[in-house]
Amino acid sequence: MPALQRGVPDCRIRPASVADAAALLAIYAPSVQSTAASFETLVPTVVEFAARMARSLASWQWLVAERDGQCAGYAYGSSHRARAAYRWSVEVSAYVHPDHRRQGVARALYLRLFEDLAQRGYCNAYAGTTLPNAGSVALHRSVGFEPIGVFRSVGRKFGQWHDVAWFQRVLRDSPPSGADAL
Repeated sequence: MPALQRGVPDCRIRPASVADAAALLAIYAPSVQSTAASFETLVPTVVEFAARMARSLASWQWLVAERDGQCAGYAYGSSHRARAAYRWSVEVSAYVHPDHRRQGVARALYLRLFEDLAQRGYCNAYAGTTLPNAGSVALHRSVGFEPIGVFRSVGRKFGQWHDVAWFQRVLRDSPPSGADAL
């Protein structure tokens, strides 16, 4: 059984499985339906969400935080860009159930995610957050991200334009030895 995470009472971090899709989608859906935190405009189906999870688990990582056997949040890595030269970079996201926010869950998820991604050879993590969102900006800075810029009016949702702040965090200095043959 995964160990308790330091600083997060009764929280266990474990790799996700597609069997978690419905519970994790329930955490994500409100971000789609009522906020600009996600630029999706339609909530994906459980089948679509499970397929996303499977893709992430195959090449990156997807983690779940549990409390009392319930999913409290999740974090995952995915492709930063499709071209080969970007293969050592990863985009990351975290979502936490409202009942568990501001309790260190996202921080614990991110820190474990960074370890897992670095072990897989990823060197740089990128994260975007829709502005304004002081909580998300503070979270990303607290786990070592540095701000690198803002895409102005990059997404349109709920009849208005939204800016996205971008952050970068170094995971390791270089890819595994011999892995960068191209």
